[in-house]
Amino acid sequence: MTSKTSTRLAGQQRPHRTRRWIEDWRPEDPEFWANGGSRVAWRNLGWSVFAEHLGFSIWMIWSVSAAFLTQVGFGFSTQQLFLLVAIPSLVGALLRLPYTFAVPKFGGRNFTVFSASALLVPTAGYALAVTNSGTPFWAFCVIAAFAGLGGGNFASSMTNINFFFPSSKKGAALGLNAAGGNLGVSLIQFLLPIMVGGAGMFGLVQASSEGIHLERAAYVYAALCLVATFAAWRWMDNLAGAKSSPREQLRVVRSKHIWIMSLIYIGTFGSFMGYASAMPLLIKLNFWVPDPAPLGTGIYFAYYAFLGAGIGSLTRPFGGWLADRVGGARVTLGAILGIVIFTLGVVWTLGQLSPNPEQTASIAADNQSWFPLFLTFFLLIFACTGIGNGSAYTMIPAIFRREVELETEPGSPEREFGLVEATKKSSAALGLIGAMGALGGFLIPLAFSAPWVDNALSATKGALLGFVVYYLLCAALCVGFYIRQSGASANGSGAHASERALTRI
Repeated sequence: MTSKTSTRLAGQQRPHRTRRWIEDWRPEDPEFWANGGSRVAWRNLGWSVFAEHLGFSIWMIWSVSAAFLTQVGFGFSTQQLFLLVAIPSLVGALLRLPYTFAVPKFGGRNFTVFSASALLVPTAGYALAVTNSGTPFWAFCVIAAFAGLGGGNFASSMTNINFFFPSSKKGAALGLNAAGGNLGVSLIQFLLPIMVGGAGMFGLVQASSEGIHLERAAYVYAALCLVATFAAWRWMDNLAGAKSSPREQLRVVRSKHIWIMSLIYIGTFGSFMGYASAMPLLIKLNFWVPDPAPLGTGIYFAYYAFLGAGIGSLTRPFGGWLADRVGGARVTLGAILGIVIFTLGVVWTLGQLSPNPEQTASIAADNQSWFPLFLTFFLLIFACTGIGNGSAYTMIPAIFRREVELETEPGSPEREFGLVEATKKSSAALGLIGAMGALGGFLIPLAFSAPWVDNALSATKGALLGFVVYYLLCAALCVGFYIRQSGASANGSGAHASERALTRI
């Protein structure tokens, strides 16, 4: 007897929710999928989204908290605040590699239990730091680094869900999984100011008259992490077939596609995370409001910072859905070109502002009149990053599946074995590429706080122009390696390119 429970979803048999391991999992079999497989997959996806959502919220808790620290008595500089925002993204990016390897090693359910419970560490540290006005900056940096644990959850969650769904539904499933996590960024930026008493909710909820209590957010999210831990333990499953060693998974780095897609994903997901992390401070620094701000007046960052991450999260599943129908490479290219156009729009808008607006109230008011256009362009950027995130992640399984189809005969044992291996490779690739993409969340806030630039406005414009150059490189890679190459193979290049069922990248 083994500790694993053998489960075969055949006929009308329904899986028992208390079983921990599923030995037989065949999502590409239509009968298997219809007779219980679909139900199990969607149940695991639902709880995965919940745990990942909390991970993203805790990962980005400093993105909005940093903008409040000066109001509660911490005298940190602009560079220190941007560094505090950037540190969790760096740690989260680095953790995505081991988190990717952990799912095949320990099981998706088991590791979700661990990763959800581990989030209690940064929430407890956060509560201790913000309630002690003597907490040094280095301690804040250490606690912010532990918030990076939430960023690692994305890799383990996406790797796990990739095993559950058939190829025809991966785009939508991975898009929903990622969108649910990404929404954690928007919700923490929306809810934290309300929870801590730092802002009202557009007149529906009044700001607290008792001052700002940042620790309240930690208490709420600690309780939610306990709920996520129990739910994963009780209702999620491990897949026995989702097994591979780290050595086998690391073989995927030999593929050129890992590095090409990593560069592209830095442009889409890295932009989403970087802009989402920096948005509260960007609004606060470039559109002057007195600090501490009169609550409910002026352009107060807490009223707007969450919108970009929310839109980027909601458009992500649309990007995956669209990629399933017209091809991930085409959708990704369109999204990147949209980012270029709207980023140039932001740069143009910032060019209309006067630096150091605190010098006079009239200059500040004139600058604030450009804020609606600034916000509109940035929200369009976020929409494009969300679409590009969803489509780029859909490309990854398609790339490895297509390689197998080009090298094997339809219906052959080699094809069957190759497709299984392709799923394992793409799961490893999802984590690796996700780790690289998350580096944008670290690099972008640092670029906005360049110490050699004399004011925040110049630093912001210079950074955005540099990003445009990078986006154009991503567009060229997308065209050269996936759009042109896919067209060539469809027109006869490759041993079996004439096969009608050839997977579209």
